[in-house]
Amino acid sequence: MKKILPPNAKISKEAKEIMQECASEFISFVTGEASDKCHKEKRKTVNGDDVCWALGSLGFDYYAELMKMFLYRNREAEGDKVDNNQNIKAAVSYTPFSFNVMPG
Repeated sequence: MKKILPPNAKISKEAKEIMQECASEFISFVTGEASDKCHKEKRKTVNGDDVCWALGSLGFDYYAELMKMFLYRNREAEGDKVDNNQNIKAAVSYTPFSFNVMPG
């Protein structure tokens, strides 16, 4: 969190804990959607493609595309068989978030 903020900005312990809770809830939300898909398909293992699908299904299309790109590159690096017909973009433009710190 400190990397994105100005050097003089401080982050309270409470803010860090809340961000951790939000991240955990988000992961649980996406994983739950992916798990439901697997259950409907009578599969027991959630894989990366399921997580990408869940992100898109939940309206996080931008993140789904980034995850697809990451998953594809990771599989290539691991030497896994990669299906070039997966419709994964070779490059996705990245727009970093920006935060404004309110004086106070």
